[in-house]
Amino acid sequence: MLFNLRILLNNAAFRNGHNFVVRNFRCGQPLQNKVQLKGRDLLTLKNFTGEEIKYMLWLSADLKFRIKQKGEYLPLLQGKSLGMIFEKRSTRTRLSTETGFALLGGHPCFLTTQDIHLGVNESLTDTARVLSSMTDAVLARVYKQSDLDTLAKEASIPIINGLSDLYHPIQILADYLTLQEHYSSLKGLTLSWIGDGNNILHSIMMSAAKFGMHLQAATPKGYEPDASVTKLAEQYAKENGTKLLLTNDPLEAAHGGNVLITDTWISMGQEEEKKKRLQAFQGYQVTMKTAKVAASDWTFLHCLPRKPEEVDDEVFYSPRSLVFPEAENRKWTIMAVMVSLLTDYSPQLQKPKF
Repeated sequence: MLFNLRILLNNAAFRNGHNFVVRNFRCGQPLQNKVQLKGRDLLTLKNFTGEEIKYMLWLSADLKFRIKQKGEYLPLLQGKSLGMIFEKRSTRTRLSTETGFALLGGHPCFLTTQDIHLGVNESLTDTARVLSSMTDAVLARVYKQSDLDTLAKEASIPIINGLSDLYHPIQILADYLTLQEHYSSLKGLTLSWIGDGNNILHSIMMSAAKFGMHLQAATPKGYEPDASVTKLAEQYAKENGTKLLLTNDPLEAAHGGNVLITDTWISMGQEEEKKKRLQAFQGYQVTMKTAKVAASDWTFLHCLPRKPEEVDDEVFYSPRSLVFPEAENRKWTIMAVMVSLLTDYSPQLQKPKF
């Protein structure tokens, strides 16, 4: 028998002092799953179909419900180990991956540049083969996408992109889960990006149209998204009948948008460009003036850490801001990625509407 969980979970949230949103999730017999991701790499969302990405979000919602809300213990990764290579520091990526993998019964092993220096003390080929013999998967947060591609080519285990110069796919999964929880469906939403043409925007461009979402992106001149990414995004938009607008006008990008999104203007490795970038991004701060031209149900996302010049306090701490649920969902989505790539588990929760 299927039953709606909204009242049950909201009451539980009230009793426990938690504030969260559950929309249109119904529990019943697991549905037959035709998507099989076991053994795959996750380097970029361009390598995944819309149904495959939806499956990872479905699995995220399932794990969140069973573990967080029902209090179940699911040792789905018991006996498995994860190598975590971090060339760049991180709060959310490290914490979500370490705690999530351990919560599922696995053992994460954190490696910094002092422990492993990709392609310097040892070739990428040799590193990939050694890690393949000792771990079940590797999550790598690196400077160069090409290093991930080499690791994936040479390794015999799944390689997951924890961030690179070109893509940040696991962040976008968290964003989409957050929006699904808030809006109940992703199809037809207009995403308004205001900021740098960076890895976050690239990952949105590789996936939004597959859900039927429109994208309006404003970047300063000289900071547009990668040309090859843009070409493929235009193809996705055409195939899926969605709108793709690239502009240098923040208000044009925000016009009619359901979701206002921005990110850091100065990524790690770009510190020397700070003065130049701050000047180039004048007028790109997200404020209530920006929100005035957005849709009446607008919300705000930022992958964090946030600087005040990117978005003011009035928007960032407003009830429309979903940044903290977004941050928490990094944990549930990376757990789903690991489970989908390493096990045959199928979600028990009825598939949400996307």
